[in-house]
Amino acid sequence: MHLRTCQCRAQGCSWHLRHRGCAGPVLLALTRDRSGRAWRLSDTCAACAAATSRTAVVPATLINPRPPERPGHHPKPLGGAGDRTHVREMLTYLSAALPQFTSPTARLLALQCALRAGNGGYVQLPAGLLRGMRLHERTELWEELEHADWLRRTTGRSPHVGAQLLDAALLCPRPGVRARARAAQWAVRPVPVAVPAGRPPAVRLTALAVASHTAGDAGSTDFDVLARMCGHAHVQTAELLDRLVASRALAAWKHSRETGEAFWWLPPLPKPGC
Repeated sequence: MHLRTCQCRAQGCSWHLRHRGCAGPVLLALTRDRSGRAWRLSDTCAACAAATSRTAVVPATLINPRPPERPGHHPKPLGGAGDRTHVREMLTYLSAALPQFTSPTARLLALQCALRAGNGGYVQLPAGLLRGMRLHERTELWEELEHADWLRRTTGRSPHVGAQLLDAALLCPRPGVRARARAAQWAVRPVPVAVPAGRPPAVRLTALAVASHTAGDAGSTDFDVLARMCGHAHVQTAELLDRLVASRALAAWKHSRETGEAFWWLPPLPKPGC
């Protein structure tokens, strides 16, 4: 079997700014040059992919078909490692595919479209889902994504809203439909870092990005990665993490200047009977 290695490291890590070193699984990364006319597809470790600008990770479900679920198999609770990985990969992809100035609300809508799209990039979003996310009849969000040439609206089957995604990476046949649908469902309420739907979209998007990097009662990732996922500057990202602490979605967080990582911890679970 072919042993995949980080091609960026083989090139002396010349594709990005310095960081703490190669780490994480080797992923298939797609990088666009500054002109937007040339692309590079390479095996890159998670740390180097996160540190390389204009780079999106090709979701695993596009290259590794998952076996179908067995009849009678009981699905696992939402928020497992697979759900978090799907959301994390899509947020990373959107950080490169969408303009940096794309609003947090439009990013939340784009995430649902990307995770729920079928063959040919077609997606039908139920009106009930959009109402629950407070995105119903927000035509300006669809216009924002259309202006970015990322999708175009189509005629949906009432009460659904239809669209076709225009990115070539999402137009080919995509296995793992059920797994992606599960991840999209979890992304609406990403326990254990879920915040009420009435909170500002920037807070909800930050909570989702944090939840996708959380396992057990703590989590971490490069601070640059977290900021890019949310389309924010470092100062804004720090303020939003402070808001998650103030709302008790997080117990605490810190930014390591030495490694460039952000760390956070969840509040302790209430004791039985309390």
